[in-house]
Amino acid sequence: MPGKKSVIEIRGARVNNLKNVDVDIPRNALVVVTGLSGSGKSSLAFDTLFAEANRRYVESLSSYARNFLDGFDKPDVDAIHNLSPAISIDQKSVSRSPRSTVGTMTEVYDYLRILFAKLGVPHCPTCGKRLMRKSVREILEEILNLPDQTPLVFISYSKALKEKTEASALAQIGVWGYVRVLFHGEVLPIGDAQAVASATEISDIAVVVDRLTINLTRPDKERILDSLQTAFRVGQGTLTLRINGTGEERLYNEEYRCEECGIGLPQCTPSHFSFNSPEGACEKCAGLGVTLEFDPELVIPNKNLSLAEGAIRPWSKMNGDRHTGQGPMHWLRDLSRQMKFSFDVPVKKLSAKYFSFILYGDGRKEEDAFPGVIALLEKKYRETKSDHLRADIEAYMLTKLCPVCLGKRLKKSSLAVKIEGLSINDLVSESVERFLVLEKSLREKLLKTGEKELINPLFREMETRLMAVEKVGLGYLELSRGADTLSGGEAQRVRLSVQMKSGLSGIIYVLDEPSVGLHSRDTERLIRALEDLRTANNSLVIVEHDVAIMRKADYIIDLGPGAGSEGGEIIFSGTPEKLMHSKLLTGQYLSGKRKISDKKKARPISAEAITIFGATEHNLKNVDVKIPLGMLVAVSGVSGSGKSSLVHDILSRALSKYFYHAKAEPGAHKKIEGLSHIDKVIAVTQDPIGRTPRSNAATYTGVFSLIRDLFAATVEAGREKYSASHFSFNMRGGRCESCQGGGLKKIEMYLLPDVYVPCEICQGTRYNAKTLSIEYRGTNIASVLKMTVTEARRFFLDQPMIEEKLRVLEEVGLGYLVLGQSATNLSGGEAQRIKLATELARKSTGKTLYILDEPTIGLHFEDVRRLLEVLEVLVDKGNSVLVVEHNLDVIASADWVLELGPDGGAKGGELIFSGPPEKLKSCKRSFTAKYL
Repeated sequence: MPGKKSVIEIRGARVNNLKNVDVDIPRNALVVVTGLSGSGKSSLAFDTLFAEANRRYVESLSSYARNFLDGFDKPDVDAIHNLSPAISIDQKSVSRSPRSTVGTMTEVYDYLRILFAKLGVPHCPTCGKRLMRKSVREILEEILNLPDQTPLVFISYSKALKEKTEASALAQIGVWGYVRVLFHGEVLPIGDAQAVASATEISDIAVVVDRLTINLTRPDKERILDSLQTAFRVGQGTLTLRINGTGEERLYNEEYRCEECGIGLPQCTPSHFSFNSPEGACEKCAGLGVTLEFDPELVIPNKNLSLAEGAIRPWSKMNGDRHTGQGPMHWLRDLSRQMKFSFDVPVKKLSAKYFSFILYGDGRKEEDAFPGVIALLEKKYRETKSDHLRADIEAYMLTKLCPVCLGKRLKKSSLAVKIEGLSINDLVSESVERFLVLEKSLREKLLKTGEKELINPLFREMETRLMAVEKVGLGYLELSRGADTLSGGEAQRVRLSVQMKSGLSGIIYVLDEPSVGLHSRDTERLIRALEDLRTANNSLVIVEHDVAIMRKADYIIDLGPGAGSEGGEIIFSGTPEKLMHSKLLTGQYLSGKRKISDKKKARPISAEAITIFGATEHNLKNVDVKIPLGMLVAVSGVSGSGKSSLVHDILSRALSKYFYHAKAEPGAHKKIEGLSHIDKVIAVTQDPIGRTPRSNAATYTGVFSLIRDLFAATVEAGREKYSASHFSFNMRGGRCESCQGGGLKKIEMYLLPDVYVPCEICQGTRYNAKTLSIEYRGTNIASVLKMTVTEARRFFLDQPMIEEKLRVLEEVGLGYLVLGQSATNLSGGEAQRIKLATELARKSTGKTLYILDEPTIGLHFEDVRRLLEVLEVLVDKGNSVLVVEHNLDVIASADWVLELGPDGGAKGGELIFSGPPEKLKSCKRSFTAKYL
């Protein structure tokens, strides 16, 4: 065992399902915590180690600061020694705001904004001409280059005099205190001008701010500068310099102006390039790059209905007042009589003119003009205070690319500022890899112009940050990619890259499966990045199931032997070599003695298939893909090669639209054939299931409503007249009203995430005493919610519908899960499998297509084996399963593999292999082949 100080000692940990565990974790080492899903890995790493380090940090703050941070409970552990500050990087806590991008998360965008504000050259947003302006200092230099004894006149045309008559303009100039003016082309004293001024003609009079003669031997710089500044102030940013003698006039602008287009641009500041500030954000979409627009197809979905039958879908729902003679429907009916179009024929029979009138009105601006259905809906959407109504109206809207900025998020004036011909959007549209190449040449060009003190530090900062992003295998991400479109694994690795460049030492990093969504090739890069953190004397505690990372670890802690109440013990701690020689499950999988899949032979390829033609979404290069049905098909390829674009953006959305009329538009492709071979599609993505403490495994799978029906059918419930809704903790009647059935009370935290504490009235049971007194076979509803899936299945064995749903949960390896465990405390792998079990419990028709996005996330080898068995059973019944997956065991046990690549980002997007996995090994262009 390492020396006393070189380990973190945990003694008596009892958080969640941990059974009074003692463990020593080596410091300054790469430690992997592994074990079955639900065996207590996260409880040990996050809820014990990280929570205690975090709590001690908070304890060290002043009592005033702690007032705002109340509620960090001490984890249930006897003692932890040799703890240092900890940083947790998990998959849940990354900001998912549509206002964040990869550029802002890595802070590279902030440096770009400074670069463009300082060195950017403004161009006219309309005609694209380069705009010039001179600072007061530069004008002074010019003046001092004129010949000695040159007489000068400083003239300002003020906007305040534009509309006035000559007489009143001169009176105004007199009030300002100037004594000379430029009147009809000549410089006159104000009195002389007033003598001949007209009382009716509009003035074109300018103020003479100053007159002087240059003396180059003793130039009066102060006076010249003062006159220039005053002239700019009077002329609101412009001044004319008349050089007497030659009569030449020179015009100077304080701001950038394009005289041809009459456009003026202010001095650029970094906030002019921020899409989160009103100075820079596009006004139409407020810097989001997308707008919500009403879609005529959703407003009038069924053109076979007449207006009277409710063809205008939102009105048929909102207006119950069709017969009372008020509201827009009545208005439209009156107009139909005036304009002679029928209210009772199917909408598709109306002429294009009338159809357009109904949707968009007749374009008149008068009070009584009919503005059109869409304008009326927009008005209602803007004015309503009700979130519910707003959500209702949003059902008729689609998210579309902003028509003004075309998704670039910034104002045209900000996009017209360029460096070496490139706008800030041109740079952030590049992937991290391309950007690193681009910035080298950009830096060299800029250094030739000078400004070394500014350029070098900016580029150095950007480079270190982006090198770190590339190191964790995310070189294919564009800097403009929204944070809300990143997968959990990608977002986590962006945060990891930010930590890597912080250069801290002596920190404990607690990571949650950083290899999620990574191809084996990228995992090697990630391991190198983690080793760099360890070299800087940091301790890494990683919850992980990836073979490559486990083999590279310095120390492995294996929890088990089962999951849930059967887990929570340390069954092994030591080096990977020692684990491989042990008889433990993890060790046997790690050494290769046990295999996940022992597939005897692949299924014969079926004639039926779904074919996607001409897929060009994101980086796909016009590919045609044939997906054979009735088989287990794996889609593989390195990160960023276009798998999600193909499977989710195109196929999944097209099928949802075809079968369920979903409103999300499928990605760019020509056509899809073969949809008649299936009759339903079930897609399981990585989105978390309900994120509120009110949602749990029982409510999500629907088994809870069946259990509530059972309780409502008991004699006692009948006597109390209790219906099934009384046993819901979300409805009034049966729930505890103090916490409104949450079982927990939310404590609002200023500056920090909210904290939940158990309700003092119901002690966290969620129900009132009366509801708890009603029992089914001697057990009340709160006790049922405390059962694990396996216990509940035994308890409800004679109830086939409940038993079947629970059986599927058990089959995907969730037998240990407590039915009432709040969805906020589920691990990623558990949430994924609850969704899976819910879908798998639905009746399969034998012609169903299941689309799964990396179902093996968060799963131990043994769990993956179970999952594959479940999928095999589905395929045996005639269904088709399509899996996007990096797990080599899943790819090897598939019947058919589609590989996209060869690389990520712009270098990907081609179909490089389609066939059985045995033949993939000989594919030269495939990175997956090397690892198989």
